[in-house]
Amino acid sequence: MDESVIPSDIQKAFKILADPTRVRLLALLQREELSVQEIMGILGLAQSRVSSHLKILRESDLVADRRQGTYSFYRFQRRQGEAWDEAWNLVERCLTEDPQIQRDRKLLEQVLEQRAHRSRSYFDEVAPEWDSIRRIFNDDALRARAVSRLVPSGQKVVELGTGTGVLAMELARLGAQVIAVDHSSRMLEAARSKGGASGVSGIEWKEADACDLPLGDAEADAAFAHMALRYLPDPPRALGEMARVTRPGGTLVVIDFVENDAEWMAVEFGVQWLGFSRKDVVGWFHAAGVPDVHWDTFDSESADKNLPATFIASGKVFQK
Repeated sequence: MDESVIPSDIQKAFKILADPTRVRLLALLQREELSVQEIMGILGLAQSRVSSHLKILRESDLVADRRQGTYSFYRFQRRQGEAWDEAWNLVERCLTEDPQIQRDRKLLEQVLEQRAHRSRSYFDEVAPEWDSIRRIFNDDALRARAVSRLVPSGQKVVELGTGTGVLAMELARLGAQVIAVDHSSRMLEAARSKGGASGVSGIEWKEADACDLPLGDAEADAAFAHMALRYLPDPPRALGEMARVTRPGGTLVVIDFVENDAEWMAVEFGVQWLGFSRKDVVGWFHAAGVPDVHWDTFDSESADKNLPATFIASGKVFQK
C-alpha cells in the first residue's frame, strides 16, 4: 500500500464497510440510482434505518443524492483514496456469491421492471393526446434546431423515444433512413398510423428499451434523443447505448430541459428527471466516448406554460 495512505483512512473505511446493511445498500446503489422508498422495499427496512445508513454513507462521500420533486434519489460514488479503493475492491470480491446480495439483485430487477411498467402505462394512456401535449413544449422550434446539427440525407439515424414519430418523419423527409424506437406500443401504433397517412417512407418502427437498443455496434450514422432522457430511469446508460450503435465519427444529439425546479412536470407529464445540468450531461457524453461536446441553451418560447430553458448537446463518437 502507498505510503500516502494513513491509518485513520484505513480504519474509517473498514468501520463504514463492516456493517452488512451498508454493504448491501452500496451494492444496490452501485447498480442503480434508487429512492428511499425503493431501498426500503428491497432491503425490508424501516425508513428511519435506511435514512440513518444513507446519512452515514453520504457524510463519508460514498453516495450522492439528487432531489426530484418531493423525492430524493441516491447513487453510489467511488470515494477517492487508495484505502477506500482497496477496501471496496475487497468487499466486491466477497459479494460475488453472497446469497443475500443475489436476492437483493433479484428484487432490484423487480423494482426496475415496475418503473418501466409505470412509464409504459403512462405513455400508452397519453398516446392519443401526445401531439397536443408536445405542442406545449414548442416542439417545432426545438426539432428544427436539432435537425440542423446533422446533414441527414442518406444517413441511418436512430431516434430514442420517438413518441408519435414527428421527428422521425421529418428526418425521413430529408432523406434519412430512420430507426424509430419507443417502449410504448400505443405510441408506436399512433406513429405508424401517422406515417402511413402522410405517405412518408424510410422509417423502421421498433418497440424496445432505450437502454437495450435492437441494433448492432456502429450500425447507425447518428442518434437522437429528443425530449426523451427525462423519462428514462438511467439516462447515462441510454447515452452509452446511443454511442454503441453509432459508428466512429457519427453524431449524437440530445435535446432536453436544463436543470430546474418545475415540480409540476413530474405530476402532469410523468417525467423521472426535471432536467439536467451541463456538468452531468457532458460527463455522460464523455463516458459514452464523445470527448468534444457542443452545448447550447435556449429560453422557453412557449406561451402556454412557464417552462424551463432547453439545451441541445451534440458531439462526434470517438474512434472505438
